Amino acid sequence: MADRVTVIGWDGSPLTDAARSALGAATLVAGAAHHLALPEVPPTAERVRLGSVALAARRIAAHRGTAVVFADGDPGFFGVVRTLRAPEFGLEVEVVPAVSAVAAAFARAGMPWDDAQVVVAHPRTLRRAVNVCRAHTKVAVLTAPGAGPAELGLLLDGVHRTFVICEELGTEREQVTVVTSDKAADHTWRDPNVVIVIGGRAATAESGGWIAGRDPGAGPRGWVQPDETYAAAAGGGPGGRLGEGETELLRAAQLARLGPRIGDLVWDIGCGSGAFAAEAARAGAAVIAVDRDPQACARTDAAARGFGVQLQVVRGSAPHILENLPEPDVVRVGGGGAAVVSAVADRRPQRIVAHAATRDAAELVGRDLTEHGYRVECALLQSVELDTRAWTETERSVAFLLSGVLPDRAP
Repeated sequence: MADRVTVIGWDGSPLTDAARSALGAATLVAGAAHHLALPEVPPTAERVRLGSVALAARRIAAHRGTAVVFADGDPGFFGVVRTLRAPEFGLEVEVVPAVSAVAAAFARAGMPWDDAQVVVAHPRTLRRAVNVCRAHTKVAVLTAPGAGPAELGLLLDGVHRTFVICEELGTEREQVTVVTSDKAADHTWRDPNVVIVIGGRAATAESGGWIAGRDPGAGPRGWVQPDETYAAAAGGGPGGRLGEGETELLRAAQLARLGPRIGDLVWDIGCGSGAFAAEAARAGAAVIAVDRDPQACARTDAAARGFGVQLQVVRGSAPHILENLPEPDVVRVGGGGAAVVSAVADRRPQRIVAHAATRDAAELVGRDLTEHGYRVECALLQSVELDTRAWTETERSVAFLLSGVLPDRAP
């Protein structure tokens, strides 16, 4: 095992005294080509081109001597330190940090970033990174080959964002470019790069946050809001009632079964008032709300504005309108019955919820989900609202709640 391992962050600035001292004693130096070309690298040291960090870690673990590992930016922020410290390698490391690529990118753009989401995009996580860009107004994306600005722009089809693309930060070839997301695929971008994705409807917030990223306490408390909240958001004033598939307790049960979260894409088919869509977006998920009724689309957009959340509203009739939508993680079917549920199940989301007014309709939906390979649960939900002044019944609703979970994609 190496006697000493020092990880040096590099942001293009001159090396610190601590970094020079560690480098001068190194018998093995690992890093990218531009790191290994630095004049301070000892000519007698073994040089390891850093591609796979895991392979380099094995080389270092087997080395007898003093090792230095270079990494761009802060190596402890989505960097090599995590891999080097993995138990299978047994390496204890000292870290000389530098300005992270994300901090440098926002500095170049002249923007604060305590309110930004930060995600890593590579081919395996690209879709989830794009969903975060759909759902939030300020996101920094650490890209990888095959998951860069062009791919981000293509997958954001239908959602307008502005890209600030920072290429090769800290080098002589550094370049900062501002383009709209629909134009990003028209260029060839150099690696490494960081993309700042901004745009959408900004939520009203107090100046000076208390937590980095998205404030989990923004907006009113509770998973679901009273029905009249959405009637008022749509301009109808207080006291309005929602459709039978949007009642407060049914929405709460649907959200509990689906569990929308950051990185997910939610379809809300038959969005009605936009109540479910807005509440899924409040959970941090990206949401596409679908309805054939233009008034429902307008109400959903109003609900999103009221809560300061991002969602995409698509007008059209299911199941045909669903063909060109990006792949969902979880889906609420608020209308269309078994035919729409079947079309949704063909797309293989992790979870689906639907409701039915009768047992026969519930059985039809349940059989279809089972035939598609979903594990199906059904519950009869009955809620009774009481006037607590006289403890008399004011409203009663009954619905069958069906949920399907795809075992090979759960949770």
